[in-house]
Amino acid sequence: MPTVPLISPTTGNPTTSSFIHTLDCNFVDNAGRTLLLRGVNLSGSSKAPVDQPSYILDNFWEAAENGGKSFIGRPLDLDDGSADVHLARLRGWGFNMLRFPITWEALEHEGPGKYDDEFMDYTVRVLRKCKEYGFKVYIDPHQDTWSRFSGGSGAPLWTLAACGINPRNLTSTQAAIVHAEYPIPSATTPASLPAMVWSTNYGRLFSQTVFTMFFAGRDFAPKCIIDGKNIQDYLQEHYIEAMGQMADRIRDAGDLLEECVIGWDSMNEPFEGFCGWEDLNANPTKQGSTLKKGSSPTPAQSFRLGMGTAQTVDNWNFGTFGPSKNGTVTIDPKGDKMWADSNIEDANGVHPKWGWRRDPGWKLGTCIWAQHDVWDIETGDILRPDYFRHLPKARKPMDGHALSEEEISSPTMPVVEFVEHYWRSHWRLFAIRIRTSHPEAIMFIQPPVFAPPPPIEETGIDGLNGRCAFAGHYYDGLTLITRHWNWFNADALGVIRGKYSTPIQAVKIGERAIRKSLQEQLSILKSDTSTLGPYPTIIGEIGTPFDMDDKRSYGWTDDGKYRGDYSRQERALDASLNGADGSNAINYTIWSYCPDSTHQWGDGWNMEDLSLWSQDDIGITGRVFRQPSAADSSALSLATLGPSEAWSEITSRWKENPFDFLTDGARAVKAFSRPWPTKIVGKPTDIQFDIGSTSFKLTVLVRSEDKLNEEGIDEKDPATEIYVPLVHYAHPRLLPSKDSEQTVSGIEDEPLDGGEGRILPTPSELSTSTTPTITNATIGWYGLTEQLDVLDIEVIVSTGRWSVHGQTVKWWYEVPQTGEADREYTLEIRRVEGAIKTKDSVTCESWFEQICPDFCPEGCCVM
Repeated sequence: MPTVPLISPTTGNPTTSSFIHTLDCNFVDNAGRTLLLRGVNLSGSSKAPVDQPSYILDNFWEAAENGGKSFIGRPLDLDDGSADVHLARLRGWGFNMLRFPITWEALEHEGPGKYDDEFMDYTVRVLRKCKEYGFKVYIDPHQDTWSRFSGGSGAPLWTLAACGINPRNLTSTQAAIVHAEYPIPSATTPASLPAMVWSTNYGRLFSQTVFTMFFAGRDFAPKCIIDGKNIQDYLQEHYIEAMGQMADRIRDAGDLLEECVIGWDSMNEPFEGFCGWEDLNANPTKQGSTLKKGSSPTPAQSFRLGMGTAQTVDNWNFGTFGPSKNGTVTIDPKGDKMWADSNIEDANGVHPKWGWRRDPGWKLGTCIWAQHDVWDIETGDILRPDYFRHLPKARKPMDGHALSEEEISSPTMPVVEFVEHYWRSHWRLFAIRIRTSHPEAIMFIQPPVFAPPPPIEETGIDGLNGRCAFAGHYYDGLTLITRHWNWFNADALGVIRGKYSTPIQAVKIGERAIRKSLQEQLSILKSDTSTLGPYPTIIGEIGTPFDMDDKRSYGWTDDGKYRGDYSRQERALDASLNGADGSNAINYTIWSYCPDSTHQWGDGWNMEDLSLWSQDDIGITGRVFRQPSAADSSALSLATLGPSEAWSEITSRWKENPFDFLTDGARAVKAFSRPWPTKIVGKPTDIQFDIGSTSFKLTVLVRSEDKLNEEGIDEKDPATEIYVPLVHYAHPRLLPSKDSEQTVSGIEDEPLDGGEGRILPTPSELSTSTTPTITNATIGWYGLTEQLDVLDIEVIVSTGRWSVHGQTVKWWYEVPQTGEADREYTLEIRRVEGAIKTKDSVTCESWFEQICPDFCPEGCCVM
């Protein structure tokens, strides 16, 4: 580890004990320990106001047209006691990091330049509550397909009108699929929305148009002038300043920067729109990140649909073996246009509600791409099929990419590279504004999904300045879309990156091969960070759906046989998170934790259902050695008790038994509440955890430069720290008596080879720390730090000494002196009485896995 600087690389101010450095490819604390930051997104529910989840059409348009609704209450209710319960649960699961989604709409829904001060004050209160529980936070300006008024989340309604679009006609023109209007506004059945179909909006006219305007309007939509500015500048300036206002409020709180809030994303999953599109008459044949499912118009067909003309388009199905075309479907807008009527503004182009003035050269009611001579409305013909393929000759210098005289005189202009030509310039403007409020901010670099980051200058007002992390996203796409844990999978990242000559080469058969592939794909994302420099990698989103197999885990199939059984989800999530372990040792924030998750509506947004906990699973999950009964669901639920009664009852259970508290309502908890090193003297080179046997092994590399600066932190005798989850290693007294009767695992007492010694905990070593795992002035972590015997563990170390403090094992060892060789140390943890058996522990092998045993080293030995 390079010497940890005593001053900030951005401001030159002395660093504090809470300061997190980004160097040597890791997050590093002020003493010089490597940090692994792992946690969740809090919360997926933050995409919409409390009383307006995506499936509710009533007052959906009217409220927004009148200035919108407040997002106060997202992500936590600070008044009913539930916030403490949720945060204590997250901390008890071991998490130390939160990705904190905030939408543009939440900040500026009342109109351009009108900010919701009450929401920003509320957000500061929530962040202070997160700080109480010891969380580090990075802010995520969240969007999906632009706005919840275009079937996603993010921007306020007025931005659609600013772009000259009538959002009420998005459904009829299929310029976007809007959940609340699915399939048609006059006969909605929102529960029938197909899984992940919302993401096909990225392949439809609205998103393709608006993202092009946002990132590249100056180049491709020069006629779109509003308030004297190109639409690109108008939108970007409002977006960046809205987030800047939130950053100002966090700064002005005086007690959040670095102690809690450590940095910012610039935009969740930015999209390139039409930028770089080869031929507007056709959709790409090469696999990309945009999903093909349902109707799939080409841009040319979308242009015509947007002007009200019926089109017959390809229809796609996504089955077990991926996307396949299954015929055509006719879409008839019946004359509806995506484009706003000219009468929404007065004769001078002034909007009566939102106040802007549109330039006379931008005609409402007509497709802007026709106004730029891309296509002919009368004939429907595309006039310039490669309009978005090349940089225009009239391009003004932007982000240092001025065209040379040679390029201007060339018959073929440079091909558009979206990240290089457009995303990076937006990121720079965003970074400059955020750092005026938060100079030490770690900038979490997130280009489009699966795109590697571009080179960014290290120094300067718009440079990295030693404060950055790459924050790509990763999902097991086949499981996410099919809602099933399959016996085969594919190297999706490898396909997109051109690793294989044919997609069939990317197929992985058998669970072992799948797990290896997921780990390799995450390794590629980690290696992408090197473009930026020696900075850390964090996976901003990773997770798995819980409504698999027609929601069988909710008891909706097979006469309720599988109610409360999340074993398949556990296997899928364990495979993904295992990919972040091994030699990768990657930081991550799981998507997501929703305090209001339900079985019927999932996360309350577009039928997604990825929350690690659900209020409908209270009394159902986490039970040891018995099937859930019908009485469980009514014994304790937020529906049967009033809010204050429910949270009081849950808190009582928390005090009574922390194991029950941490498992009740949790889904696949053994997959995500897993042992891992949170602070490491040296570097973790291998993390292995077997969920079935609870066998954990950590290997660390220690170099002479890893000697700690103990004066850098407010902590006596700092050590390597390993979180040991109660859900895997609980003491028998916290479990039903049947578990305490399990036979002790056959582990020998003799010393291991290589001088390793087996060390069992003594009473004096258990839970005696003066710095407990969780400290909170409001509630406290009852039943954990106050008790000696909460864990049932055997610890084996190759060297050094260790002790147990709550759910943390602290481990001390020697650091080599200058000139001495590097050293490698290991630590192992097992549960003395063997794995805790719960309903999720039951494995359900497929027919394939029954004929293809575990001893196949690379997966399949049959096919």
